[in-house]
Amino acid sequence: MARVLLAGESWSTTSVHTKGFDSFTTTAYEEGAADFIAALEHGGHSVVFQPNHVAAAKFPTSLEELREFDVVVLSDIGANTLLIPPQVFSEGRAMPNRLELLAEWTRAGGSLLMVGGYLSFMGIEAKANYRNTALAAVLPVEMEVGDDREETPQGAIASIVGSHPITQGLDENWPAILGYHRVEAREGAEVLATVGAHPLLVVDSEGAGRTAAFLSDMAPHWLPKEFLAWAGYEPMWQQLITWLARESE
Repeated sequence: MARVLLAGESWSTTSVHTKGFDSFTTTAYEEGAADFIAALEHGGHSVVFQPNHVAAAKFPTSLEELREFDVVVLSDIGANTLLIPPQVFSEGRAMPNRLELLAEWTRAGGSLLMVGGYLSFMGIEAKANYRNTALAAVLPVEMEVGDDREETPQGAIASIVGSHPITQGLDENWPAILGYHRVEAREGAEVLATVGAHPLLVVDSEGAGRTAAFLSDMAPHWLPKEFLAWAGYEPMWQQLITWLARESE
């Protein structure tokens, strides 16, 4: 089964509590990948998870390290986290450009999946900023300039378009989602699901490799609890990773 590296899907929150004259600060650390990881592991795939603060320092810095994996998944991790490791920012040392390496690895036969979130694609206030990196040329979508979020708090129904091994056996209409990224499918890419007039799931080939983009989240808030409980949630991710890793061939 596929060996998957997942980077991102973590955050910390700092809160200031004011009670009359006095105030105090609390912090909390959270991760959002549990359902996604469980889905892949239930399908027989193995997952190495690097939360954002771990990926900043530990994400592969060579093609040899990347070749240990069949699929790399980036989810809710901005380009700066991978472009500016602590060795560069704190120590002023030159390091490999990990996004250039990831693009090279993909073209040589690796498989890359980007999943949406506030720090995916262009993201909130365009701070994810992948449009201006080497990954823009290998992802199967064309990103907007600026903040590309489409918030749909009223719910938006996604639907399958066409037939593909990734969507085999899934309902034609999926549970409502609460947000996604506005993108255009790259010329030659295949759109497998849409939400309104926009692509939701897009796949393509890049050199000898494969790429995919899922334009909503893998967990709340864009994916509500009803989506996580949907019978198609696990098969969708399992079949997507299987296709990316060429395990069905």
